[in-house]
Amino acid sequence: MFTPALNGCIMMHRDDVKRERFIALLGALAVFASAFCFYMSTTVIRWSQERTVIDPAFFVFARFLLGFGVVCAVQATGKGRVRPRNLHLLIGRAIANTVAVYCFYKSVDLTSVAEANILNMTYPLFIALFSWFFLRDQRDRVATVAVVVAFAGVWLILSPGRVGVNLNNLWGLASGIFAAAAIIYLNLSRRQHDTHTILAFMFGVGGLLVLVIFHDRFFIPNSLELAYLAACSAFGIGGQYLLTVGFRYVSAVEGSVISSTRILLAALCGPFLVGEPALGLAGWLGAILLFAANVVLAVRKVRY
Repeated sequence: MFTPALNGCIMMHRDDVKRERFIALLGALAVFASAFCFYMSTTVIRWSQERTVIDPAFFVFARFLLGFGVVCAVQATGKGRVRPRNLHLLIGRAIANTVAVYCFYKSVDLTSVAEANILNMTYPLFIALFSWFFLRDQRDRVATVAVVVAFAGVWLILSPGRVGVNLNNLWGLASGIFAAAAIIYLNLSRRQHDTHTILAFMFGVGGLLVLVIFHDRFFIPNSLELAYLAACSAFGIGGQYLLTVGFRYVSAVEGSVISSTRILLAALCGPFLVGEPALGLAGWLGAILLFAANVVLAVRKVRY
């Protein structure tokens, strides 16, 4: 027989376990919702092509402008302050992220939403490659095999039965490469800077960089164009914040695996949301191989 005090402790422990599980579930849902938001931001770009002519650079600028506005609003409430300590890391992160997002949106513009999202999700593979080449003590045979399998999957997605490869898909691969560089910079920056500072530089420097390089592609949008720009930006920023919140309550492995579901999400939703041809057997096999490789790399905890 348990004493009343012991029974009370057991009940409190059970309540704590249930609460932790519920919070972890909410974190997992937030990470999955972020993957959906990132995918939806690209579907908005595809939808806009039917009724408007908006350059991908304009979508990138709108996303960074809205993000910088959100950062400024948070700072105005006194909940965040910009404290730069190592400008090299902050600016490196901002530039790499800007190039990655531009290449990603350019890939959506020139190829398909599914191909662009799947190729963007190759960034864990390039992180593993960078680690293999530059960090000899972190070489991992299993991770190397996973990378080889993943690139076989990419080939199945891009060239099932084709004689050649669509060169426009290089934009998607470039987005994966620069996203990998951005994440490496992010991990280095986190050692010295808080999230608010990193986001302030990412949106501020990124928006300024796009404005300087692509200012001739901007114009005063009408109500329809503004709606597309706002929707794409809102999904992109929403995905960024949901990912940040979600990773607080799930492990890095769990978060990485859930984020990689964007590969399958893109393959599955393309025919329904943007009217793209469904992936064939080879395409689905390639998507599954790439997803499985990302899971292996997450479990192996490849260090950046």
